[in-house]
Amino acid sequence: MPAFSALYIENQCRHLPRVQDILKKCEALPHISCERYGEVFNPKAQNFRLQKKRPALVLAKKHQHFVLPAPAGYGFGNKNSYYFSHLLNCPYDCRYCFLQGMYRSAHYVLFVNYEDFGKKISETIEKCGHEPSYFYAGYDSDSLALEQYSQFADYFLPFFKNVPQATLELRTKSAQIRSLLKHKATKNVIIALSFSPDQVSKQLEHRVPTFSKRIAAAKKLQEAGWSLALRFEPLIYHKDYKTDYQDLFQRIFSILDASKLHSVSTGLFRMPQTFFRNIVKLYPDEALFAGHYDTQQGLSTYAKEIETEMLKHCETALFDYIPKEIYYRCGTGCETT
Repeated sequence: MPAFSALYIENQCRHLPRVQDILKKCEALPHISCERYGEVFNPKAQNFRLQKKRPALVLAKKHQHFVLPAPAGYGFGNKNSYYFSHLLNCPYDCRYCFLQGMYRSAHYVLFVNYEDFGKKISETIEKCGHEPSYFYAGYDSDSLALEQYSQFADYFLPFFKNVPQATLELRTKSAQIRSLLKHKATKNVIIALSFSPDQVSKQLEHRVPTFSKRIAAAKKLQEAGWSLALRFEPLIYHKDYKTDYQDLFQRIFSILDASKLHSVSTGLFRMPQTFFRNIVKLYPDEALFAGHYDTQQGLSTYAKEIETEMLKHCETALFDYIPKEIYYRCGTGCETT
């Protein structure tokens, strides 16, 4: 269970049943009222690294920008691709994640007015007419990591079941699948699971559940009929990356049925230069940020020869297990999460 330091509640949403449920689950914590979440989240003089050890949870209402166009190169690459963010910041602590360079605060902000999100999603679907549309819920955070509090899936799974022309992707490193298993598998909901080799995960993916817990959860979901996707993003360059990624793929595909996967993707490390500089200041001794980086279109990335070598090797290894038709590369126009 996440160790929140406190709950901050916007006065305008304290009365909502969803908020009251969360308050009951966190009765032992301080409950602090505020007018706007920005009072807690936006002040300049904040220590992200210190806050990350025990962040607060802020319950708030979102008022605009409910649905945004997906960044270029993110996701399946389809027309009519969008993302929406019910949560700012992530309970996990992955060193390569751009969120640490984007936000001043490590506190979590949960936007609880799901009905307003649903209204804007419905309007967006309507604008697409008869064309399919795609919605990503894991761009600014992990879709399921706070599910025991947020009940996000409990609301949006039935919602998307009623709009079969739209597809929802939930991207996660979580093993919390209880809320998913309560529901019958929905064809137009994709559970996208992110995996890294053990060496990478132990060094860079702090607080993330173990591989064994996550792959066991993935197997349960697949057996329950859920459509799974695998995301190997970002590919992390290190001395033993060739054998590490080969071993990772072998372990995964010895457990999951590759023929039932929706899609598989790889992505390279990429981050806006300003975010990259901010994170280096936070973690100046982090080996991940030492060397091998170029700048391409305002993004900090690996040197081109490293990117080419990694993609070639990992794709060759992947195609031993999956058909090329379900594979894509996540483009360089989007950041690493």
